[in-house]
Amino acid sequence: MQFLSKTNVRNKRVIVRCDFNVPMEYGNITDDSRIVKSLETIKYLIENNCKIILLSHLGRIKTEEDRKDNSLRIVAKRLNELLDHKVTFLSECYGSKVKEYADSMEPKDVVLLENTRIMDLQDKLESNNDDELAKFWASLADMFIMDAFGSAHRAHASTAGIAKYIPACVGFLVEKELKGLNPLLNVKERPFVVFMGGAKVEDKLPIIKKLIVKCDYILVGGGIANSFLKAMGEDVKNSLATSDEELLQELRDLLKQYKQKILLPIDFNYVNNAIMDVGEDTIKMYKHYISYSKLLFINGTPGKFEDDETSKGTRKLFEICKNSDSKVILGGGDTVSAAKKFGYENDFMFQSSGGGATLEYIANGKLEALEWIK
Repeated sequence: MQFLSKTNVRNKRVIVRCDFNVPMEYGNITDDSRIVKSLETIKYLIENNCKIILLSHLGRIKTEEDRKDNSLRIVAKRLNELLDHKVTFLSECYGSKVKEYADSMEPKDVVLLENTRIMDLQDKLESNNDDELAKFWASLADMFIMDAFGSAHRAHASTAGIAKYIPACVGFLVEKELKGLNPLLNVKERPFVVFMGGAKVEDKLPIIKKLIVKCDYILVGGGIANSFLKAMGEDVKNSLATSDEELLQELRDLLKQYKQKILLPIDFNYVNNAIMDVGEDTIKMYKHYISYSKLLFINGTPGKFEDDETSKGTRKLFEICKNSDSKVILGGGDTVSAAKKFGYENDFMFQSSGGGATLEYIANGKLEALEWIK
């Protein structure tokens, strides 16, 4: 795989796929971490006198109303502030106006095109990796830089297809992600302990099956734990849990096969008759296993960390990890958001910027879009 750190980009016009899929609330960015993580690559390109065209998606676009609600204009404004460098925003990402602007760019110019997923409004051209769309974006530049790790598990026109037509490499963010997650692919530190939380067990079961073979113990929390408990015949009341009998049987089979490895919560914080967080005895159990681990991977949270009354378990989990001697890797998404909320964002060995991409890379050792980068 070609890396930006070993590629000559001096004076080139480059098209960069970033991950600006930031969380939004009432039209405001609530966490700009993904924008911040893109800065190293963009600044490097400015320093190398490049003409820089940025692509990203934001949310899902199925209707014209979605297009309005998921415009990248607000990202361009925030990027301008963080870079302290002018960032032009174009309200389109395809067509003659985009081509004309790209052709008129001067060295060090930075432009962010509109959300790539507006191209999904007709025949899902972006998501289906449409060849003509990829060819158009490639025509705007001399080189393609893939730096959107959080979108690398999908081969879309903007994440993969462009690489078919112009030289391509991965940016600094992607390079750091691959190196940072490598200890989970080739486990050398023992004991290796995993904490797996989150809401839907169906989303996490494939990675659980991969990790259970590699790890020494897997501590389970959140809605995932509720499903395991339900599979065991426990009454989880109104708690979030799967009702899919086939899935519940898979969980029973896992518990039977790995009963010494899988550790479930033993007490809970209920709200409206639903499990919303783990209790103090469970936290003590987590601490026991974390305290002597050498490598620890955390994905998801044990409770609804956004609310004060159900965040104690998550806060305590991060505190225990911070004070341990383990090499701690956070698995992106809500995990990193929670660490940031509680002030632990700088206390761990590595924090992934991906969500599904992180899990897929750990499970399979590769990502679909990166397979296009030769």
